[in-house]
Amino acid sequence: MKRVAMGLLALVLALAAYLSLWPVPVEPVAWNAPAAPGYTGVHAVNSRLAGLNLIALGDEAGPEHVVLGRDGKLYAAVASGRVLRMNPDGTGQEVFATTGGRVLGFAFDAAGRLIAADAVKGLLAIGTDRQVTVLTDKVDGDAIRYADAVVVARNGKIYFSDASTRFAPASWGGTYEAAVLDIIEQRSTGRILEYDPATRATRVVVRGLSFGNGVALSEDEQTLFVAETGKYRVWKVAVAADRLDVAQGSPQATVLLDNLPGFPDNLMRGQDGRIWLGFSGPRSPNVDSLAGKPFMRSLTLRLPRAMWPVPKPYGHVIAFTEDGRVVADLQDATGTYPETTGVTETADRLYVQNLHLKVLGWKAR
Repeated sequence: MKRVAMGLLALVLALAAYLSLWPVPVEPVAWNAPAAPGYTGVHAVNSRLAGLNLIALGDEAGPEHVVLGRDGKLYAAVASGRVLRMNPDGTGQEVFATTGGRVLGFAFDAAGRLIAADAVKGLLAIGTDRQVTVLTDKVDGDAIRYADAVVVARNGKIYFSDASTRFAPASWGGTYEAAVLDIIEQRSTGRILEYDPATRATRVVVRGLSFGNGVALSEDEQTLFVAETGKYRVWKVAVAADRLDVAQGSPQATVLLDNLPGFPDNLMRGQDGRIWLGFSGPRSPNVDSLAGKPFMRSLTLRLPRAMWPVPKPYGHVIAFTEDGRVVADLQDATGTYPETTGVTETADRLYVQNLHLKVLGWKAR
């Protein structure tokens, strides 16, 4: 019995040493997570996102960003690094371009080029001849590690997010894995960058974001709307801001939507002045409870991945106006179509983007 007891003690001590001392890639900091609002008020539980029509993508998966081109074709960036092109009903699918990385957001410029935020390669331009060119992969001599979302202004300037300067998908197992590490750490290294094609200069507009994600422009193009995934909010930032740290406080950067019920992801302008926002997942009480406990957040990475506090599958997208009024809320509490990163609104359809599925969902407007 004594040997058994000593063996168990040794096992417990070894496990304690592992959980306490095994190196992990994050250096978490404490932060104050607001009490989750739950699904109430304008976000009351509903089934308006249930029963989507599905477009099969064959062997492709993760149509995280979708755009209707001026040629009437639907373009979708998928996990393989390809950009697919198809008819609006999903027929006629073809590979438009392959970047060798992972395009997470894209938009078309006035010349018809597809401007892509590639999480591995940086900011790219894909010409009408389908040739891929790197526009920028550095700012002030520092690498752009996690290009995420992009929008092109009428004057040609390009605004895009660099979600994390700590965790590059190319180095940490992919976009999802790098995002998890960044949000667990909460060092708020995300930033929004501007690239000017006329001068080929790249500058920092704003920094200090906890996984800076979706980006959209106001109608007058004087303001950027920015989704801050790690802190459940959406910012309004003046395009004229320069190297602004949101933690310092400034009238050039204000919170428009705060304490959201999920992790905000892509932002896309829709019809009639609406801006659509997707939630890649709902809030987790377990995750929020660890906000002020950096050591415990480190400990979670020492556990098997199956034990990580991953949010449950839940479909949720909203639309809001430029003054922050929520005008649409669509949910699928069953999680049949989860990880809803955003919405592409056309004249007659809503295409709902997602992170990992082999289908693209849509519903009639």
